[in-house]
Amino acid sequence: MIRFWWVRHAPTHSKAMIGWSDVPADLSDAARIARLSDFLPDRAVIVSSDLVRASATADAIAGGRTRLLNDKGLREFNFGDWELNLHSQIAAEYPKRLSDYLDSPGDTRPPGGESWNEAAARVSRSVDRLAAECPSGDIIAVSHFGAILTQIQRALGVSASEACSRRIENLSVTRIDWNGSWTVGTVNHLP
Repeated sequence: MIRFWWVRHAPTHSKAMIGWSDVPADLSDAARIARLSDFLPDRAVIVSSDLVRASATADAIAGGRTRLLNDKGLREFNFGDWELNLHSQIAAEYPKRLSDYLDSPGDTRPPGGESWNEAAARVSRSVDRLAAECPSGDIIAVSHFGAILTQIQRALGVSASEACSRRIENLSVTRIDWNGSWTVGTVNHLP
């Protein structure tokens, strides 16, 4: 059995859409980070997205765990031309496309960005590779809101819209297991 312990990175406090921009995380809540690290399995390997908000969070909670190389496939969605814009700005310029992107995630993509389906395929490829490299045990994957939701969708076999109804807070843990099929253990646990 493989247990993926998905951790959403520490907060950025940004109000804009942040996908592939390398925005730092606020790691100032040392007590919360210590609780999170203590909650996670000691013998797990730890991997993260290559974006600094995830990689710095992974470094902060790693402790004595084996740290794998950062994985670009675990990045947040690529928001393309919407990157670093406020929701209100995007809605004013792209009302229909934004509505389609948010209300029925699937093949609609931001200009210059990637769709839900493209992001889900990218994240799943990385997860499958990690599962093959670590065929049993625990993997802590420090990633992003959207990336984690794609794996909830995959494990539950639900629509992207249903997966998007889940709350994934910063520094929360979502556990998804592989034992011949995907199952969800817990979602958005705050240690």
